[in-house]
Amino acid sequence: MKIEAEDLPSDHIDRLTAQWAKELPDVDTEGMTIIGRARRITLHLRPAIEAVFARHGLDAGEFDVLSTLRRSGPPFRLTPTELYRTLMISSGGLTDRLSRLEAAGLVRRRPAETDRRSLLVELTELGRERAEAALREDMALERKLIGALSDVERRQLAGLLRKLALSLSAEAGGTGADK
Repeated sequence: MKIEAEDLPSDHIDRLTAQWAKELPDVDTEGMTIIGRARRITLHLRPAIEAVFARHGLDAGEFDVLSTLRRSGPPFRLTPTELYRTLMISSGGLTDRLSRLEAAGLVRRRPAETDRRSLLVELTELGRERAEAALREDMALERKLIGALSDVERRQLAGLLRKLALSLSAEAGGTGADK
């Protein structure tokens, strides 16, 4: 049975936009119906996802580093520059994360074979195992969290979110696909 959005009960955002329509009827609140819900969803999801990472001894930033290295494929190593560009963080922020991960035995920094002045960051076996375990649990949780949507709805929503993300990235000066 397909449920249309109009058939769903009102939520917090519906109440907010109704109040604004009454108080300032000339203000277009359509953006709030999307961005406001995205914010509320994030507020609900973040603690559950952070708990997954914590069970694996990680925070979200550390998981990002490990998962970036893991998905790069064997030998699971990248330069610090490749990492911070992929993660869209500062080099200083990356250095802090790498120091914590290295102290935990999850990554190691070593000189590049072709240029000993350059460093490579690589996953240790423990880091690979931790990244994979955290990813599997995170993906299972995320699948559960979107369980209220049908397969068709999930694909539609994913496509619309991709379109919005590409548009926002392009507005911020990227090509849309590179961010």
